[in-house]
Amino acid sequence: MVSIDNLPDQLVWEIFNRIKNTKDRNSISLTCKRFHTLDNEQRNYIRIGCGLNPAINALTSLCHRFPNLNKIEITYSGWISNLGKQLEDQGLSILSKTCPLLTDLTLSYCTFITDTGLSYISSCSKLSSLKLNFTPRITGCGIFSIIVTSKNLKTLHLIRCLNVTNLEWLECLGKLKTLEDLSIKNCRGIGEGALIKLGPTWGNIKRLRFEVDANYRYMKLYDRLAVDRWHTQWVPCDNMVEIKLVNCIISPGRGLACILDKCKNLEKIHLDICVGVRDDDIIRLAENSKNLRGISIRVPSDFSIMENPLRLTDGSLKAIAENCKLLEFVALSFSDGEFPSLSSFSQNGILNLVKMCCVKELVLDRVYSFNNVGMKALCFAENLEILELVRCQEISDEGIEFVGRYGNLRVLRLTKCLGVTDDGFKRIVGLGKLEVLVVNDCPQVSLRGVEGAAKYVSFKQDLSWMY
Repeated sequence: MVSIDNLPDQLVWEIFNRIKNTKDRNSISLTCKRFHTLDNEQRNYIRIGCGLNPAINALTSLCHRFPNLNKIEITYSGWISNLGKQLEDQGLSILSKTCPLLTDLTLSYCTFITDTGLSYISSCSKLSSLKLNFTPRITGCGIFSIIVTSKNLKTLHLIRCLNVTNLEWLECLGKLKTLEDLSIKNCRGIGEGALIKLGPTWGNIKRLRFEVDANYRYMKLYDRLAVDRWHTQWVPCDNMVEIKLVNCIISPGRGLACILDKCKNLEKIHLDICVGVRDDDIIRLAENSKNLRGISIRVPSDFSIMENPLRLTDGSLKAIAENCKLLEFVALSFSDGEFPSLSSFSQNGILNLVKMCCVKELVLDRVYSFNNVGMKALCFAENLEILELVRCQEISDEGIEFVGRYGNLRVLRLTKCLGVTDDGFKRIVGLGKLEVLVVNDCPQVSLRGVEGAAKYVSFKQDLSWMY
């Protein structure tokens, strides 16, 4: 029998890699000098924040202890002044000098970090991923200092960076042609039209997430000239596999609408309250994205009527069903509006999509056109494994009873469905077909009523949303 003390270093490192909990990892490293040394050499990721006090001394000690760090996350979520001073620019200077292997840096709620701090990080030649989440003192100048020196930047996430207004860094980033993952969320100084500045690097981007602050959307001043440039400039997106757009304005032939029909290898798309999306946009997308595996659309119901006619209809679903045969995930939802009973998609349109594409997971949120007849029709959806219904008020106990006939359904999630009661689960209890049942905030359903309806049952009841 081989003693653990005689195990090769490589095998010990493999064991350490399988321990994901930081506390457990720290405990093992304290069992003996050898494990402590091996852990120090092998540890490549740390997450630090409010417990770093005094910040400079503690960070210096950690960087010397772990010489091979390449991924560092600094987060001050929940920070108050009583927890000690936050890490400032000097801390990033220490990182740049003591972590030569740094490739991935995340700064969250670091309210004292400025452009000067980012300029220190620019000396990290291996940096390939930068994620900034609510760093209010950082501007476009700080990001520019990173881009002009970091020739390997593949991932850039900017979340609530409210003072990033100078967009010269976007053009510089476009010339590098290295970016693969771009996420811009609630950065008020960056509009949809500004993304055209990325130019040639569009051909490299694999993942795009762009979200506009909903409360700021109508006050935003868009650069009309920049938006119009999309129409005259070819935007190649051959490597794009995932797109997520939230609260964006989609104008025909302009802005983000120009990339929807150019993603030949797209696998996932999420359109959340994107005003202006039409059937034509989705049809062109479906015709060019044969590899599409997941689509999520949240229709802004406030705009479905009034001044604008219905823009999305069953024509979109039909095009997806005919062209995207690999589709496995479908999520359709409607935002709150004054006229929630009106829907762009009919029940037949949804059912045809599920059947023709062999959908495995279906999510319906506030889709009031879907009722008990639709639940019965899903009995023929042999590939359906996961069904989630949120605020689908036309579904009652009669519809839930059909779940027992679904051939391969493993997971059922119900949230805020007013028409469902305990009676709907009576024919499901004891069948043993469902693996997971999740019931949240359904006022007429009790924990006793769903016990035994699945191998694992999750039940929560909070009815404050009704009042």
